[in-house]
Amino acid sequence: MSSSERGPDRLDWRLAVLALALPLGGCFEPLYGEAFHPGLAAEMRAIAVAPIKDRIGHYLGDDLQADLNGSGDTPEPKYRLTVTVSLGTATPTVTSQLQVANAATVTANTTFTLTPAGGGTALMTGSAISAAVYDRTEDRFANLRAARDAEIRLAKTIAGEIELRVAAYLGERK
Repeated sequence: MSSSERGPDRLDWRLAVLALALPLGGCFEPLYGEAFHPGLAAEMRAIAVAPIKDRIGHYLGDDLQADLNGSGDTPEPKYRLTVTVSLGTATPTVTSQLQVANAATVTANTTFTLTPAGGGTALMTGSAISAAVYDRTEDRFANLRAARDAEIRLAKTIAGEIELRVAAYLGERK
């Protein structure tokens, strides 16, 4: 039996599976969505991010603001999120001919605290750690740009992790 003789049967089977799966496409809800946690999106929008003093602080602050309040509205803040970052770089791989590193790893250790906007005791504290690898060359400018790109990737990863942890905390409180 040739493959051309079996082709339509396989296509019919795939179409049947697709036809059965399509109605289920709208059944899935986000873990911390409005359906399971009414008012959570409004609580997340009410978080003010304090300025972050570090080289990646600008990127991390912007990413956190976009993750927590992607609507563009500026409601009255109920909470204040304070984040501190410490960066480190390691060059684990060294080429034997040139005696220079051909890759580097940037790591970021962050701690964050969620407090009421009016002040008071911390509602939650946490930490997030992430790393990003980049290639190094003999060109200094390319190394600087690659390191900056790695830091931007770190900021996005850490912002997503902090946003998820804060959403979990606020979702449990509701």
